[in-house]
Amino acid sequence: MGRNQHTLKNPFELNGVGIHRGEPVRVSVRPGKPDSGVVFVRSDLPDSDPVPASMAALGNSERRTTLRRGPAEVHTVEHLLAALFSKEIDNLEVELDGPELPGLDGSALPWVESIEQAGVVEQKAPRKEFVIERPVVVELDGAVLSAFPTHREGLHLSYTLDYRNMGLPPQFVELSLPCEEFATEFAPARTFVFASEVDALRDAGLGAGADSENTVVLDGAEPVDGELRFPDEPARHKLLDLVGDLFLLGFDLHGAVMATRSGHRAHHELVRRLLAEMEQAETHGRLVRDTEMDIREIASLLPHRYPFLLVDRVLELEGYRRAVGIKNVSVNEPFFQGHFPDQPIMPGVLILEALAQLAGTLLLRRMEYTGKLPVLWAIDKVKLRRAVVPGDQLRLEVEATKVRDTMGRVDCMAKVNEHVAAEAQMVFTLVDAG
Repeated sequence: MGRNQHTLKNPFELNGVGIHRGEPVRVSVRPGKPDSGVVFVRSDLPDSDPVPASMAALGNSERRTTLRRGPAEVHTVEHLLAALFSKEIDNLEVELDGPELPGLDGSALPWVESIEQAGVVEQKAPRKEFVIERPVVVELDGAVLSAFPTHREGLHLSYTLDYRNMGLPPQFVELSLPCEEFATEFAPARTFVFASEVDALRDAGLGAGADSENTVVLDGAEPVDGELRFPDEPARHKLLDLVGDLFLLGFDLHGAVMATRSGHRAHHELVRRLLAEMEQAETHGRLVRDTEMDIREIASLLPHRYPFLLVDRVLELEGYRRAVGIKNVSVNEPFFQGHFPDQPIMPGVLILEALAQLAGTLLLRRMEYTGKLPVLWAIDKVKLRRAVVPGDQLRLEVEATKVRDTMGRVDCMAKVNEHVAAEAQMVFTLVDAG
């Protein structure tokens, strides 16, 4: 197990019409730096932030996967993400001049072919991975998803499609990744819809760009127009969608996933639960990253000292983009002596200070900031969502969204047992440490 990250060797462009919104769009796909992840840039919204391909940016849309950050939305990303997952592409910048990726032929094949033509290069940074340790089950709207350990390496997927109520007999497909089979056996599978659903979807504002070139319309088991590319093309496309949604994990997954009648909502819930499993493994020391830092290493970067050094451990650092840390909240904390001593609650401003210190650790990793000191310049969008009390363990997560010259903007979140305790957006300026 274990591999390095990858990106494109050369950029490429595609254009077309979005399946659901029906708007023309041009897409430019460019190589990304190590640990930068896959980000979408809306060129028609020049002041908007890049939108990461992660669960943190997941929007709420029917029958597709949508990402959102601020005013910028990117709809129907699942086919591109499936192609990236299959080709082990981890870092890209995807620029588009509209709100939805083009539907192309309704499958992931044009994305796969473009990636193969552009070429893939290995980068000098390890890819994060997670081995499923215990079963995770999702039951939602009649769908069932099970993720569980397996003795084999890689990711093993199976999908059971059951639309007998629509006249389509059950179909079963399976796939192991990584493999070359995805490009020929699953990527060509197209989006499908039943003829009886078309009017209702149109009334709901969906499928405005759908046509016979990018969507298979089924009357029972038979296509209304043209021919199926595979006898079980609908099940293959559903598995393709699952692969695309699993990309939102942000790491390679080792184990098995069995899906029955599932769609995007159920897939997203499985991703949430798998992320929670990984976070628990990191927090409790069962999963140790190469970038982990102990208190001595943290103190070598930050000027803070006890009792004001509020980050106990850095669990991971993803390049200059993201950091995760831990603050263990003890009853012996000096601030509890005067802050509601009969019912001790950690002051919200100190939760924000812990986040700011972790953000400073992330920013100071950049070589050009050697000898600099991060000073909190502004703080916005503060939300204190729950009390933090003795015995809690704060998981601190920060992500740099903009870093320019001596300024850095960082999105911050603190959680206790997967529940958000506080979040904020912070802006730092870097000044000379002398």
